[in-house]
Amino acid sequence: MKNKVIFDTDPGIDDAMAILFAHASGKIDLLGITTVFGNASIENATRKALYLKQRFAIATTVCVGADTPLVVPAGEPTTFVHGQNGLGDIDLPDTLPLKADPRSACDFIIETVRNNPNEVTLLAVGRLANLALAIQKAPDIADLVKAVVVMGGAFGHNGHTGNVSPYAEANIIGDPHAADLVFTQNWPVTVVGLDVTQQSIMSNAYVQILKDKSEIYGDFIYQISRFYSDFHQQSLGLDGFYVHDSSAVAYVLAPELFKVQQGPIRVVCEGPAMGMTLCKTLEKAFPVDGWQDNPRQQVCTDIDSQGLLDLYFK
Repeated sequence: MKNKVIFDTDPGIDDAMAILFAHASGKIDLLGITTVFGNASIENATRKALYLKQRFAIATTVCVGADTPLVVPAGEPTTFVHGQNGLGDIDLPDTLPLKADPRSACDFIIETVRNNPNEVTLLAVGRLANLALAIQKAPDIADLVKAVVVMGGAFGHNGHTGNVSPYAEANIIGDPHAADLVFTQNWPVTVVGLDVTQQSIMSNAYVQILKDKSEIYGDFIYQISRFYSDFHQQSLGLDGFYVHDSSAVAYVLAPELFKVQQGPIRVVCEGPAMGMTLCKTLEKAFPVDGWQDNPRQQVCTDIDSQGLLDLYFK
């Protein structure tokens, strides 16, 4: 039985690698790719989603999503991480024969979840505006979604606290109000944050072997990841790069690779700690407690990194 998934994404390099991971697995029924601002403008993000669909013959629907955060001003696309075109500046066609579905990402999510009750996993690896808009417009889908898996946030496990600020991860600080809304809804959320994504590194040697062994995907992954690898080398001194978005796909495919903790989650929405994610693990009720009345969600706290790398390679 395949996992029915809507993949919500702002296609950058690691997003593209994660989409191909899902496609190659044979265990995910990719019902749709919904685009959101972030690594690129919404127009560029959608163009890249359509390019991936065309190049790899991915049988899925592509819908255009939100181009701004719910409340805070939109930031600039992270071209210094993903390149000017968001895919490591590889050559991309100027025009594509494929067009996006006329439905908005928000409406597509609502319609698809209602048509497949308790079967759809929302896999979100970018800003969470599309999920937030969907749940605002149709609160009934909270009871109909099978699972929400989010790549984002950082909770301090394994020493990982933030990558944009000392305490905030990029997807969350980019739209903190949307993230707080998504985490506090009565649907089952699992957050795959820096706590685990920065525990796994795809070395340059790993990507080179992937290039040589994977006839369909290997060369493309190698080409797009050169820019990404250079960024990690220059900024962090890494040989290779962290496995962010593909870790969220791995959770859908093989949750046994992860350790989790449970508790209500909130997001700081203003001030110097904006974007910080906090999971309350204490049962005790406090006199001032913005967590107490919210549902318990899951945070990934550790990962079998070799198991993840083996699964991706396979």
